[in-house]
Amino acid sequence: MTSSKPSRSTLSGSEEGSELENEIRVNMVSLGCPKNLVDSEMILGKLGQEGFVLTPDAGEADVIVVNTCGFVESAKEESVNTILEACKLKQDAETEKKVVVTGCLGQRYGEELSREIPELDAIVGLGEYDDLGNALKGLFGKTDGGLYLQVSDPDKACNAEVGRFRLTPAHYGYLRISEGCDNPCTFCSIPAIRGRFRSKSIEMLEAEARELVESGASELVLISQDTTSYGVDIDGRFRLAELLRRLAAIDGVEWIRLLYAYPAYLTDEMIDAIAELPEVLNYIDIPLQHISEKMLRHMGRRMMETKTRDLLDRMRARIPGLMLRTTFIVGFPGEDDTEFGILRDFVRDFEFERMGVFPYSKEEGTPSAEFEDELPQELIDERLEELMLIQQEIAFRHNRQRAGEISEVIVDSAEEEREDPLEGAPFRAAIARSYGESPEIDPVVFITAPGAEPCEDEPPAAMPEGVLELSCEPPPPLPAAGERRTVEIIGGRGYDLLATIAGSGEHERKNAGR
Repeated sequence: MTSSKPSRSTLSGSEEGSELENEIRVNMVSLGCPKNLVDSEMILGKLGQEGFVLTPDAGEADVIVVNTCGFVESAKEESVNTILEACKLKQDAETEKKVVVTGCLGQRYGEELSREIPELDAIVGLGEYDDLGNALKGLFGKTDGGLYLQVSDPDKACNAEVGRFRLTPAHYGYLRISEGCDNPCTFCSIPAIRGRFRSKSIEMLEAEARELVESGASELVLISQDTTSYGVDIDGRFRLAELLRRLAAIDGVEWIRLLYAYPAYLTDEMIDAIAELPEVLNYIDIPLQHISEKMLRHMGRRMMETKTRDLLDRMRARIPGLMLRTTFIVGFPGEDDTEFGILRDFVRDFEFERMGVFPYSKEEGTPSAEFEDELPQELIDERLEELMLIQQEIAFRHNRQRAGEISEVIVDSAEEEREDPLEGAPFRAAIARSYGESPEIDPVVFITAPGAEPCEDEPPAAMPEGVLELSCEPPPPLPAAGERRTVEIIGGRGYDLLATIAGSGEHERKNAGR
């Protein structure tokens, strides 16, 4: 994936809590990363408990909450456009409707948004969600016409994120293990938006994990701004390995997936835990951003080229069938042909299983925004395309090599008619993931039905002699969302994979990632 456009999640059901004196219907649009999605789930869960009616229809809602992303320029544009769409619905509505902004854009640019978009009714910062219900109630019946603006320091202690209104499919859930970031990356605005690094306690996370399991999740996707620093702010020790072992011991947890691993803090103890625990998938998302020594120093990264290469080699040697996902930034100020060439050769030689490339985004208030030697956008785009073409060749070859592999998958979406990702023609398939595919960000496994069985009886007299290709029985139904199946990979479809349900006999798993 090359786009930094944020993902969008909308309410897909309705839920009623205790009755308010005057029923207020709330619709939410959630933009951005999984961390923001957890915020959205917490907001909706609390509003539902307070008696608000949650609706997937923005047109019928009394309040539209836009939970924004403000990480890079394209994300800001997406957020602003979504806010303006909500304001247009408000303007065209026949009844009173309110528009409320939450999330990173509101946290960072609350004052500016209040001036630039006067149609807004409220802007609520990251640390103020507990009082959001009272703020929404106060919007109705106001006569002063003023905007409610509440944005404060985000450095509040982490609370248990329980009682969420789930926006993901029931069979997986995001488990946010910490908040904020202390790393000095010169291009990143997250510390200014989300605050300092704060870990949750292991006991708190165990409670959250159990609630996710009770609501149907068998896959926990661990997220934060920096998962590998988990625990260091509590007692000075990196405690991710301990956390993984505690989570793996919870009944009902079948898969644990690790995202946002900062490479400088990925210890041998963590690598051992991933290799040894059957529940922890042999999949790691480890954003590297670059490999050139010069660029890593300019970016303020804490692990340089030699140690990065050594870490990756140790991980691949220790963890069988490891699927490594990473991201790189191209076009950072000062990236000349030599530095880009080092990155290009690294991408070609190392052959990451999953890789994303993002164009450098100049973020206000970050150190790199003051750097000289900016690159023209045309050159940045050329470099991005060059890297993605290299990765495309690698990914397609890896897919061909997986043909014949027997793997366990979990179904995200039941069988329906879909568009062929290469040819555009319709075909029927369920969408699933193996251990090597993270939700939303990675390719998928299309499970297709085998052909119908030919008739065993004699063909009708009217049929030409020898024709036995009559479909007496329709193909068996494909598995439903949330079900696990053993499949055989039969080929690739672009970045995606094609598979069929494996036979009933015993199969040896090849790189099944447990």
